[in-house]
Amino acid sequence: MTINGLFAAVATPVDAGGRFDERTFDRLVDFLCAAGVDGICVGGATGEYPLFEVAERIAVIERSAARLPRDRTLLVAIGSSSVRGSLKLGDAAMSAGARALLLPMPMFFRYQQEDLGAFASHVSRTLKAPCLLYDLPDFTNGLAPDTSLALLRNEEFIVGIKDSSGRAENMALFAQARQDRDWTLLVGDDRLLRTGMQAGWNGGISGVACCCPELLVALASSCRESDTTKASELQRQLDEFVQRLSVFPTPWGIRIALAARGIPTGPLPLPLTPARERQIAEFQAWLMPWMETVGR
Repeated sequence: MTINGLFAAVATPVDAGGRFDERTFDRLVDFLCAAGVDGICVGGATGEYPLFEVAERIAVIERSAARLPRDRTLLVAIGSSSVRGSLKLGDAAMSAGARALLLPMPMFFRYQQEDLGAFASHVSRTLKAPCLLYDLPDFTNGLAPDTSLALLRNEEFIVGIKDSSGRAENMALFAQARQDRDWTLLVGDDRLLRTGMQAGWNGGISGVACCCPELLVALASSCRESDTTKASELQRQLDEFVQRLSVFPTPWGIRIALAARGIPTGPLPLPLTPARERQIAEFQAWLMPWMETVGR
């Protein structure tokens, strides 16, 4: 199977008590679909998955499936603090109608590449569902390219990868290794979306698309149409946005931007220092004038 398109990695709105806010989530999904994304991905880094219990995440999965139009694709990340949790999330996602699962590697403790390969093999074989490796080395154990390629070649249910490693060399490496196989290759680092799609990747799963979907949809479209001039300018705008976000912990900036656009997603997970409050005010003052230039 091959999955093509630009997918928004969705933030998880919460109420004042930190509980999943279904109404705001519905507004967010509607906003993203109206902007033209091909689908959404829930439960990943942008969704701040370590902050939520398995039952809460299943509620997000089920709400996503109920709200998402039938012509859009649902992808679900199933990272967890335990194998048991990943399996439970995977079962719930496939029962809800997810097209595929994203499988990040274990977090917190450090493991060898052989351990990561055994983990990915076990989860994918147990679920018997299409799994995309989710290489997220900033927050979990990172996958070496050789490990990922071996899993893609040898495991029936590992059908692709979302690469959030930020390694530019992986774009050409995986595209060349794919040859005539139907692997799904999705860019996970927004700074490399143009590079990856021009190398033949199928699209991307973007955190920035959660708050600025217009820019990412336009960039993916220009890459598909081989409009290199337009793609270069849109990638430049995207890189500027990513640089502005970099002062915040991931994905605070995305949620701050959503609030500025009229979709507040609730309190951030930590108390704000005066310095953070100044950074937020500066970012918001920059954001709206910048939004007026997007796509021009």
